[in-house]
Amino acid sequence: MLKTRLFTPGPTPVPEETLLELAKPVTYHRTAEQKQILGEVIADLKYVFQTANDVIVLTSSGTGGMEAAVSNVLSPGKKAILLTAGRWGERWRGIMKGFGIEVVNVEVAYGKAIPPAMLEEALANNPDTVAVFATLSETSTGVGHDVEAFGKIVAKTSALLVVDGISGLGAMECRTDDWKIDICVSGSQKALMLPPGLAYVSVSAKAWQVIEANTAAKNFYFDLKRYRAKLPENDTPFTPANTLIRAQRVSLKRIRAEGIENLWARHARMGAAARAAIAALGLTNFAERPNNAMTVITVPASIDGNELLKNLEKKYGYKLANGQDSMKGKIWRLSHMGYCDMFDVIGALSALELALLDAGYKFQPGAGVAAAQRVLTGRG
Repeated sequence: MLKTRLFTPGPTPVPEETLLELAKPVTYHRTAEQKQILGEVIADLKYVFQTANDVIVLTSSGTGGMEAAVSNVLSPGKKAILLTAGRWGERWRGIMKGFGIEVVNVEVAYGKAIPPAMLEEALANNPDTVAVFATLSETSTGVGHDVEAFGKIVAKTSALLVVDGISGLGAMECRTDDWKIDICVSGSQKALMLPPGLAYVSVSAKAWQVIEANTAAKNFYFDLKRYRAKLPENDTPFTPANTLIRAQRVSLKRIRAEGIENLWARHARMGAAARAAIAALGLTNFAERPNNAMTVITVPASIDGNELLKNLEKKYGYKLANGQDSMKGKIWRLSHMGYCDMFDVIGALSALELALLDAGYKFQPGAGVAAAQRVLTGRG
């Protein structure tokens, strides 16, 4: 029997000690002990976010955190600039459409990254913009954006910078305060090594001013002011997923022990190794500006991309992600974020080589694995 190995960009593998925490009996969520745990989790989240600002814990998917950002900052008729380079930029657009927001689209083709100059031009042409929405790691394409450059541009204006860091935070360098990110959204099921169910939203002082002035906001459960009011008590206004919060504490302690700089460096090494392997196999990395959370591979014209993934999972036990929507069958998405090390990456690349051989793709067996090893050992 094969062991199933998960290499999708969410959910991702969860450490054993975190899984054991989830196996403990359910406890009441309003106890002093649970409040202490939530306080610890928020403190450690601030470390991961690299922020001194408030961090709100929501019981929802990452999309709930995105909706909270939109609904608290904007109201019907207000203007936002949206930087779109894939499906998750489009998710921002879908949420804003639901709230009647006027959206100025700054868009590039899948696989491309938004140049900061395009944002600068859009802001100059739209001085009444309330917020700019961007994506740190575009999971649908593997693109990583230059959010630091975005922050420098937006900070010169009255607009807020709102970033989807759901799949990037913890896998890529992200310095929320230093980069002038006003709202950063993340989720539990990516590099933070937990099952789905929690979203996290950091909010700057500049963002709180906009939120307080937004008297026409349309929300209830996602009213961030309600959550801020409970922060001094380390509590939440609505029932939290306290079992997940308890388990998140365990995974965050693992991140603390490794150190955020070391965490970023490890993901950078794994990303570089995977990209080197893909090139050595004669394949193409899909993203023009790849991030370190995942590697996205263009499917060769001679191969049925859907069938290879099925064979990879059924015969070799490795679960990679297909492309989404129009990209299905055209790209493969190999995650290497969170609870993942260099031997996991080498294993995934080896299995991919075997599946490629099965599909009749011509290459020197072991070429990709060898290229990855050279990078991981500093010889590449």
